[in-house]
Amino acid sequence: MRIDIMTLFPDTVGDVLSESILGRAQERGFITVRTHQIRDWTTNKQNQVDDYPYGGGRGAVMQADPLYRCWAHICEETGTRPHTIYMSPCGRVFDQGQARRLAADYENLILVCGHYEGIDQRFIDECVDEELSLGDFVLTGGEIAAMAVTDAVCRLLPGVLSDPECFEEESHWNGLLEYPQYSRPAVWHERPVPEVLTSGDHAKVARWRRKQSILRTMYRRPDLFARLRLPDKTKAEKKFIQELEEEDHEFKVRYAENLGR
Repeated sequence: MRIDIMTLFPDTVGDVLSESILGRAQERGFITVRTHQIRDWTTNKQNQVDDYPYGGGRGAVMQADPLYRCWAHICEETGTRPHTIYMSPCGRVFDQGQARRLAADYENLILVCGHYEGIDQRFIDECVDEELSLGDFVLTGGEIAAMAVTDAVCRLLPGVLSDPECFEEESHWNGLLEYPQYSRPAVWHERPVPEVLTSGDHAKVARWRRKQSILRTMYRRPDLFARLRLPDKTKAEKKFIQELEEEDHEFKVRYAENLGR
């Protein structure tokens, strides 16, 4: 996959995305991330990319023409019209499902980073395919959002992580939060690692982790838990749910509410 990021701060964005896992993935050719300075595509001596908004109001708006020239250059460079995303607080909220969709559906993405009061709507209408937001808050620019989207999408691509299991058991992959993790030493500040994790019984470990994942989701993200439907067709599945109900009364109450909806 190739991702091109249109920004006023290409060095900052490029440096962050060239480190650690994504940096190694780029070196090995699994992904390509390019940053583009929007100011390079202005036609005035001041490299001005913004101006006052029509209709009045505070702040400034990024102009359509420098954005378009930068975007058109990327299209020419890639020989295609990449799927173009504007990072905007007005966009659909980005989540793991969106990351999986983008990773599966596209070979080329352009991420547009806005600033000031936003960008000229005419560029959005002509060139942008969708708008994405990190959540119900506003940032000073789109760079942090673009880096987050790039990271979340690229780590799902083949070869970027060592094994699909690295992300398939993480939070949000299957609608649940990830179970607690522990490392050495076995006892730290008089807090021992749960005994099941040192038992060597892989089946018990897997069962414990699944239970912890479900309970953590219930207590920390009731909105996710409200949509949870556990498989209960087989005897083993029914026994698993029964164990959870016996071990945690709150689960029994809340899950019964889920089924009653």
